[in-house]
Amino acid sequence: MPIDRRAFIISSATTALLAGCSGDFRGNGFGGDGAARIDADVDATLAVLSRNFPGTNQIRNKSRGVLVFPYVTEAGLGLGGAFGRGALRSNGMTLDYYSMIKGSAGLQIGGQQYAHVLFFMTDEALQSFRQSPGFAAGANVTYATPQQGATAMAETTTALAPIIAVVFGQQGIRAGATLEGVKYTRIIP
Repeated sequence: MPIDRRAFIISSATTALLAGCSGDFRGNGFGGDGAARIDADVDATLAVLSRNFPGTNQIRNKSRGVLVFPYVTEAGLGLGGAFGRGALRSNGMTLDYYSMIKGSAGLQIGGQQYAHVLFFMTDEALQSFRQSPGFAAGANVTYATPQQGATAMAETTTALAPIIAVVFGQQGIRAGATLEGVKYTRIIP
């Protein structure tokens, strides 16, 4: 059976792009799938966020829960996708583990790895997320760049937002990282 040349090129390019994102923004390789490893990666990611963007500490302290994805790998060549695993925490305790997937189509090429954190600012937002069998990020998420962290809580739109997302530590050659179309699903690591 002959191999379709276009399929071969696309799969080879995607493999190469993902290989280029083989480490995280702290210089480590991909984490394992176990709960202990996810928790350790979440701790390290929160430490980096706090140290490099101290303004986000105010958001974190006011939040009811924090969903942290230490490593999200995203690649695209016409069709694209992203995947990551993380933990939902409240009061410093891990409540659940989640995976996130994202699919996209259109003019795109490249790959990157980044971390992202969702801050649930109200009990209702946190409960709605936890009760959903597959929460999809969309219009109910407000984005704050880590650099905005110092002023994010002072801004009316951010201060009133039920969910605030921060994406940071981009590493790779694909521009931009959004959470539009991302689906979160509870997992057992």
